[in-house]
Order: sequence, then structure tokens, then C-alpha cells
Amino acid sequence: MATELEAHRGVTINRIGSTKYVVTNERGGEITISAGQGGVFTPVELLLAAIGGCTAIDVDILTSRRSEPDAFTVRVDARKVSDEQGNHLSDIMITFEIGFPDSPGGDEARAILPDVVRKSHDRLCSVGRTVEIGTPIATRIS
Repeated sequence: MATELEAHRGVTINRIGSTKYVVTNERGGEITISAGQGGVFTPVELLLAAIGGCTAIDVDILTSRRSEPDAFTVRVDARKVSDEQGNHLSDIMITFEIGFPDSPGGDEARAILPDVVRKSHDRLCSVGRTVEIGTPIATRIS
């Protein structure tokens, strides 16, 4: 069982300009986000990347034990809506385009792919699970 410290996840967001921020993780990694200027990712795009990236990692780990893929692309699309619940995303769709070589290992990887995708969606991907089950977000000012 993970200790409280091992289970903790966090990032720090610092403003570097008008609606432009640098996000730093606890290992020192950085990414810039903005309200949509230039080639910088928006928070919504990062959410979609997190959903797709989490499930891509699950699928990659489990299928590549059988065979390295020839092609591996995951696309995540959603509709941004504004309604009585406020601004949110709906109709989130993850599309997997994964190819494996014509080999016994490739055949095994292809055979388990649907089950692995389902397991990632239903149980393994913490990002997708958090979005689907809904988790309250608390705020504080310090």
C-alpha cells in the first residue's frame, strides 16, 4: 500500500505573462500553458492529453509485452459546451490507431488490445476514472 507521500500528486503554476503560465511538477518538469495563444496548450487541451496519455500508457505497457507496435496513435476529442451546469466538456472520445507486425507476438497484442483498452477505461487509468466518477475540487486562498 502506498504511503500518503507516495500517493500525493501535485503541480505548481506560476504566471509568466497575461494568461500565460509555467506549470512545474515535483520532479522539475515544466510545460507552458495559456488561454490559447500561439502553439501553447490550453488547460482543456492538457486535460484531453492527460486522459489520452494515461490510457495510452496503460495500453502500451500491456500490449508491448507481446510486440512492439508498428504504429501507435491515440486521439482524444470532446465538445466544449456551456449550459446550466456551466462550461464543461461532453462527448469525450478516445480513438486508438494501433498497428502490430504480422508475427505471433503481433497477433497476441492485437488479440488482447480490446480487453486492455477496456481495462484501462474501467479500472486502470486514474485520469479517466477521476473524470468519469467525478471528484469534488476544493479551493482555498492562503
